Amino acid sequence: MKRRSLPVAVAFATTATLLLTACGGGEEKSGTDDEIAGADTGSSTASASPGGSDATAERPDMALPQDVEETFEGWKTGDATKDAILADAGRAQTAVTYAVTKGDPESPALRFYQTGTALAGSQDWVKGIVDAGLTYSGTVRYYAADISVFDKKSAGVAYCADESKAYNKNRKTNEVNKVPATDDSYVLYSTRLEKNGEGIWQTTKLESERGSKACVK
Repeated sequence: MKRRSLPVAVAFATTATLLLTACGGGEEKSGTDDEIAGADTGSSTASASPGGSDATAERPDMALPQDVEETFEGWKTGDATKDAILADAGRAQTAVTYAVTKGDPESPALRFYQTGTALAGSQDWVKGIVDAGLTYSGTVRYYAADISVFDKKSAGVAYCADESKAYNKNRKTNEVNKVPATDDSYVLYSTRLEKNGEGIWQTTKLESERGSKACVK
């Protein structure tokens, strides 16, 4: 099993710089049914949320604090199925951000959009952030989304994250630690999603590569 990469400053005891958006579980060795998409470029259209879905389930509220923003560029393809998958892939990321800002590793929103190793890893990640006395402030831009639909109930999505304007914030003092951006501010995410009985495309596996050449600009 190849261990999923985490932010460069993941060692809580040795550093104060913790970028918060890398989340989720680890990689498992798999066959073709467990395929994960690779990164590519998307369109330049930006939105505050990925939007679009054919699900009928009541979705949890994920209103972020005023000092936290996520934007999604090129998150629509014009294909209804692909757009629903991309939308829920984006919401799975937002669910982690929301859980961090609420200080709740057991957030219902996180359980709604993630399951399997992705959920377990994300819960551990959020707990580490909260235990370190940190939360998050700033803007993360998600872009270059690439999707592969495997069948009616499974797909892979890869995308980049630009965390150059995202910072740690002390949960008690609200002090924001604005560290300079580096190549490690850019992250490549590779995910697997599966459609549940309520029509939600849940993220079941999630890997990340910080400083990936596919995302650094």
